[in-house]
Amino acid sequence: MAMQFVQGGLTGAAKLKAVTKLMDILTQDLSTSKLRPQERDSALEEIKVYVRDPRDADPVFTKEGIETLSKHAFDSSSATTSRNALQCLANSLLVTPSTRDIFAGLGYPEKASSKLMSSNVEDEFLVSRIIFLTTYGTKVNLPSLIDQYHLADAILRNLARHVDVWSPKPNSSLLGSRSKTRARQDPMTKMALTETAKLLFNVTHFCRQHVDTFIPAIASIVTLICQHDIPQPEPLNPPLGPLVNALLTLNLASEQGIAALFPKVKPAVPTERLIRLLDLALNWYSDKELETAVLPLVTALRKIYELAPIDTVRHVMHAKLLPTAKDRKKVLGKGNSVASLILRQTTNALVPEFSNAVSHMLFELSDKDAASFVQNVGYGFASGFLFQNNVPIPEGVQESFQVATGAEGGRGRAVNAITGQYIDQEASADLPEMTDEEKEREAERLFVLFDRLQKTGVVSVENPVAQAAREGRLGRDVIDGKDRIKELD
Repeated sequence: MAMQFVQGGLTGAAKLKAVTKLMDILTQDLSTSKLRPQERDSALEEIKVYVRDPRDADPVFTKEGIETLSKHAFDSSSATTSRNALQCLANSLLVTPSTRDIFAGLGYPEKASSKLMSSNVEDEFLVSRIIFLTTYGTKVNLPSLIDQYHLADAILRNLARHVDVWSPKPNSSLLGSRSKTRARQDPMTKMALTETAKLLFNVTHFCRQHVDTFIPAIASIVTLICQHDIPQPEPLNPPLGPLVNALLTLNLASEQGIAALFPKVKPAVPTERLIRLLDLALNWYSDKELETAVLPLVTALRKIYELAPIDTVRHVMHAKLLPTAKDRKKVLGKGNSVASLILRQTTNALVPEFSNAVSHMLFELSDKDAASFVQNVGYGFASGFLFQNNVPIPEGVQESFQVATGAEGGRGRAVNAITGQYIDQEASADLPEMTDEEKEREAERLFVLFDRLQKTGVVSVENPVAQAAREGRLGRDVIDGKDRIKELD
């Protein structure tokens, strides 16, 4: 007689009773195999629903419960049963962190690493997430998973498969064009790639001694970043955000890393793609999201600049990330270019980490030279960074300078060193000209203010109003006679 399982929305004692019964049945089935495949899968699907809310589902989160689910997940001959159990495990490890150490202690990360070699994207998604979760708060032996259970091989293989899906060269692909189209449109493909990128980041972050094992991943990640569609309207939504993050823990300075980041043909393409993502991100994300979602992108660009060829990629980064002649038609930071958007973030007090990162990036783009930094971004933006980082301020930085180089007619034009704007583009104040009487009153006011400052000892410069009068630039009656000064007191 077929067993009947009640689906759906129990809570409290009724839910606890149902979960207890289901787990008992699944445990007994491991030794008796009395359940029909449909019954077994139905029971696992019901457990999957119940564990989304850990309340009144305690039997699942015990050592016995996790072991039962793990055996169905990794020892079953049925792919459907295995995936249903994997879903239950993934939910359990997510909502109840204590189960992660139980899972690791039972030795199942080793079986999970081996199962990750599966070419099925749903298996990739579920198993990658399970191993990813066990990297937090457990004693999982990552070196052993890499050396003995092929974890690195599985991750590299899965990334290569995703590259194949997005490859624009059908003749070199393992998949036909129709299969590629279906794979790209399948939400599970994107979810699997996202989990693989997250797992790669954690493994290389927590197991630095094996980071060089993952060097081949750099080429796959760079290719995927360049070829994958940019999510709209949030450009760093998965999988692109996790892929950018994954670059940060890899050995980019390796020979393979350099070759991937700066290909011989069109070496600036990967960098330009990242700059495009930054442009879109700065136009979309809130302050809070800049600190989390966009900061890794800036960090990646800084790492790339440090390694980039000077005459190609660095030149492109200068042209796209530093103010241009067009930007200097206004006070710097007032336009809509990516350079203007970056500059505005350098003074954004609501995002201190992000502000610090973009300021350092601009300083590095200026070859870490204070004078070049001031000329590139203007003293108004540069001064705070130079002061906070104890960088000596070069002499004469507050004086206008001539643009030595630049496109769009920028060469040789005088620039206001404070604002970074071309002096010939500065708007004159649209104010009515002062009458002689108004000029005289203003001069008297300034004379008194400087006289008071000199008496305090704070300044020792000559009163400019008195100097102007002595040189014949003001009428003598402006300053003659202490009685007129006293009237202002």
